[in-house]
Amino acid sequence: MCGRYVVSQSVDDLADEFDVDRVDVKERLEPDWNVAPSKPVYGVLTRHRRDEPDAGAQRRIRTLRWGLVPSWADDPTIGNKLINARVETAAQKPSFRRAFARRRCLLPAEGFYEWRGETKGKKQPFFIHPPEGTLAMAGLYEIWRDQSRPDDDPDAFLWSAVILTTDATDDVGEIHPRMPMLVDRASWAEWLDPDRTDTDGLTSMLAPATPGTLDAYPVSTEVNRVANNGPQLIDPVTL
Repeated sequence: MCGRYVVSQSVDDLADEFDVDRVDVKERLEPDWNVAPSKPVYGVLTRHRRDEPDAGAQRRIRTLRWGLVPSWADDPTIGNKLINARVETAAQKPSFRRAFARRRCLLPAEGFYEWRGETKGKKQPFFIHPPEGTLAMAGLYEIWRDQSRPDDDPDAFLWSAVILTTDATDDVGEIHPRMPMLVDRASWAEWLDPDRTDTDGLTSMLAPATPGTLDAYPVSTEVNRVANNGPQLIDPVTL
């Protein structure tokens, strides 16, 4: 699974790295070394322009809330439970199948945290990251409509996202059996294409990270508290 991750780059840097056509954010997020569920995060997605439907789809970066709220949900608090989705079954699950078919995204991260150990409260956190560059975690997004608000209220629509997970590679699996599904740059366009709806083809396109492409090292248990933040959280510690 993935329960915390790191994004310290600016939205402009991420827009350049992910070849974005449009930056669609109301407020720029502060660097975050302890991204937790329910927080706002940056997501990269491709959508058609409503004012020019024939102009072609645009790749955008926008703010999403981590924790997917299906469009049919009565209450947005369901998103607190839907932070991860297994890639093996997401295309069939009622909470995710509509998003898997048409609303896929990338969630940029410098790395993510996982915990190793059997005893609750005494597990050791590790920071898992690429030697360089940014991870593109496979995600799904949804747009939930708050029926209690008028249509012209900008807060009537909640954009939210879930991270897809897969079996961890051997080196990462020693820490935790699951990890975020990563999308390589060559597959970004296909994964984000809203006109591609063949879920079997999309699922087969995804593959776990190649063993040896991620590094991991232990970090302080300070990361366990969501209120803690700052670059010191990814400093290595000696066990």
